[in-house]
Amino acid sequence: MRTPRRPANPHEAAEALFKPVKKPATSAVERPTLPNVKELVTLKLDSEVLAHFQADGSGWQERINDALRAAITNKG
Repeated sequence: MRTPRRPANPHEAAEALFKPVKKPATSAVERPTLPNVKELVTLKLDSEVLAHFQADGSGWQERINDALRAAITNKG
């Protein structure tokens, strides 16, 4: 007689779903950073903040980058 692929008992089925994963979690690979390289990211901004930077037309992403860079520079 073959063993069923899925447990017939609902309790065993639930236990099987929440069984811990056997693989250890891998750490994120650190990549060397290159100067002045842009990375594509997803960023959530308040609509008023986005409207402020987009009001002057194209180049708004660069203006946001410049504002963030100035915030870093002024912090130190």
